[in-house]
Amino acid sequence: MERSTASDTASEKPNPSHHSTGTVQMRNKNANSHHDRLSQSKSMILSENVKVPEPVVEKEGYLLKAKIADGGKKLRKNWSTSWVVLTARKMEFYKESKQPALANLKPGYKPECVDLCGACIEWTSEKSSRKNVFQITTVSGNEFLLQSDIDFLILDWFHAIKNAIDRLPKERSCTSRNLEFKLRRSSSIELLNSLDTESKEPKPEHRKSLIFRLSYSASDTNDRNRVKSRLKKFISRRPSLKTLQEKGLIKDQIFGSHLHLVCEHEKSTVPQFVRLCIKTVERRGLDVDGIYRVSGNLATIQKLRFVVNQEEKLNLDDSQWEDIHVVTGALKMFFRELPEPLFPYCFFEQFVEAIKIQDNATRIKSIRTLVKKLPRPNYETMKILFEHLKKIAAKEPVNLMSTQSLGIVFGPTLLRPEKETGNMAVHMLYQNQIVELMLSEYSKIFGSEED
Repeated sequence: MERSTASDTASEKPNPSHHSTGTVQMRNKNANSHHDRLSQSKSMILSENVKVPEPVVEKEGYLLKAKIADGGKKLRKNWSTSWVVLTARKMEFYKESKQPALANLKPGYKPECVDLCGACIEWTSEKSSRKNVFQITTVSGNEFLLQSDIDFLILDWFHAIKNAIDRLPKERSCTSRNLEFKLRRSSSIELLNSLDTESKEPKPEHRKSLIFRLSYSASDTNDRNRVKSRLKKFISRRPSLKTLQEKGLIKDQIFGSHLHLVCEHEKSTVPQFVRLCIKTVERRGLDVDGIYRVSGNLATIQKLRFVVNQEEKLNLDDSQWEDIHVVTGALKMFFRELPEPLFPYCFFEQFVEAIKIQDNATRIKSIRTLVKKLPRPNYETMKILFEHLKKIAAKEPVNLMSTQSLGIVFGPTLLRPEKETGNMAVHMLYQNQIVELMLSEYSKIFGSEED
């Protein structure tokens, strides 16, 4: 009994070796957990220091870009050249090529980015008069136009962007976005039409706003219909152009009008503007080098044209018309803008055939016969003009304008076919020769029969 008690007592006493072993295990466990925490913190620090790789550039290059909408709000179209960088999810627009420009970018510079997720891309010919234009519309309502004159280049860009968009998840369809924009801007009739064509069953979240907009725009639609009906009545009852001209509300134009109409309006056979220009040139332009060959300032010529068309009192001795080349330029413009030239279209082939005649006397006689057949305003205006040009040619030693030079200047202006054909160069040669002959033989062509 004592032995057993002693043994039991001994067994109840703690074993020092066993206790030391448990202590070591606890220390090792604490050390291991501390080591794990250190390794975790180190991995976190390392992960923070590791740079996230930049998106892979799928395509980059120069394109013309114009942003025409920002968040659904229309913007003024302004084309500019941009360096476009396309990645898997977005596009970036730089002012210059990205790589060389990185060193020159200002701190904080951010390129304009376009999120392609849910975006739409389509060719458009209505948004710009340029060729090869396509439009990108984003989910946020931004709209961009991209263009290049090089066909294969813009086509390659279109397919690259479209493929990038197709690979991305479809956040919202183009149809729903277009429907929302139309709900925002259209009248009630346009809303119903767009709903019938694009979405037979509008989404539940759109129904309340649709009903509100329909009721809100009902009165506005009635006002518009009332205005339209009044405009139709006004247009149907408005007087004709001839009536307005007879009442003096619309004045007849001098430039761009038929010669006989100008003469009828002025009750003369030669337009007053032609007489005034000739008189001015003969007073202060006969000795000017290159008269009629040298061009005047186009802006000033157009200003003179406007003054003449407005029937304002014209004084060609005014300081604003002091450049004689402006006066000669306006006179040439008057003849160039005649709907039918001074030599009528029906006479063109006859004059060409006459100038081809080899015998000089017969040629002059044929030209004279044709000139006599011209309508009175054409004949009288032609006579006074060629008499003036003959005086210019007489001063050739001073102004260096020979009959040949004047033929080159006035031939295509006074004489041209109604429809241009492939013989333009040949026609121009004949036009010059006809004017040159009429100047050289002025007295025989425009003189009386006795002469």
